[in-house]
Amino acid sequence: MQVTVFSAHPFEQPFLTEAAGSQHQLRFVADALGSNTAALAHSSQAVAIFTSDDASAPVLERLAALGVRYVAVRAAGHDQVDLGAAARLGLRVANVPEYSPYAIAEHTVTLMLALNRRLRQADQQLRQYDFRLDNLVGFDLHGKTVGIIGCGRIGGVLARILHGFGCRLLGYDVRPNPELARRYDLQFVSLGTLCAQADIISVHAPLVPATHHLINAERLAQMKRGVMLINTGRGAVLDTEAALIALRSGQLGYLGLDVYEHEKGLFFQDHSREPGTDALLTELVAEPNVLITGHQAFLTRDALINIATTTANSLNAWASQQPAAHELQLAASTTLLPA
Repeated sequence: MQVTVFSAHPFEQPFLTEAAGSQHQLRFVADALGSNTAALAHSSQAVAIFTSDDASAPVLERLAALGVRYVAVRAAGHDQVDLGAAARLGLRVANVPEYSPYAIAEHTVTLMLALNRRLRQADQQLRQYDFRLDNLVGFDLHGKTVGIIGCGRIGGVLARILHGFGCRLLGYDVRPNPELARRYDLQFVSLGTLCAQADIISVHAPLVPATHHLINAERLAQMKRGVMLINTGRGAVLDTEAALIALRSGQLGYLGLDVYEHEKGLFFQDHSREPGTDALLTELVAEPNVLITGHQAFLTRDALINIATTTANSLNAWASQQPAAHELQLAASTTLLPA
């Protein structure tokens, strides 16, 4: 099968090539899929896309007109795909629902610890031979209350890790998992209760209409003053402007992000020759109690192998006229409603 791989990054190409083997011909395209680049999929039966691609209805229509019949999403999140339009056009879509929840959960804890122990400031001071400790005081993670918003695979692994640290765990999810409560003493509560009681809040919710700006000015005001907020889920679940205001007022004590609501067209690219093009991001980075990574939480060798393997398996199934194991349908979209 001829496959055009959009937003093809050098770090993933060897894994995709090995997984595809001789069964598929991969055409790597560095550009993101969009209305101006869809034509690059000519002569391909399938496209493989990433989180930064645009698979909205107009783009899918262009792909379908070119003869594309399959869309493989090289990620768990698929909010960039208009599943209704795909169904209407007869396009089959599959994602990678679980490539490594450990990678995301471990990166989440990395952000927590780095913010808490002020490693960014410590590194900057040490490089200037300033070894004072006055501005580097942190706190014990042991005994703190951590709220997990979205207790699926990643949230569950995070609960396991934090239970080992000796944290009290609160969870919010529309489908409470009794196994997490049994194993890790995680207490499922309303979102309002979680916000009011947690010292640290970690967001792992999918981006659907109900979760857009789920964490907004009102929710931030419900949180403990000085709370730590981590988002390694989806950027637009957090109202970033409201978070910046909360940071400057002291309501939000720490902010750790691996995702950003305006990251499309920015993350995964080298903009070092044109820094400061995103004013909001520039203001965030300037805050001393903010740590941002560029959507790299998934970036482990284990995860890249799993992403490539699952993507290749979907292509193999389609080439054999079989449904892929992880095909997506509009009715299967997840919702997470505030409470």
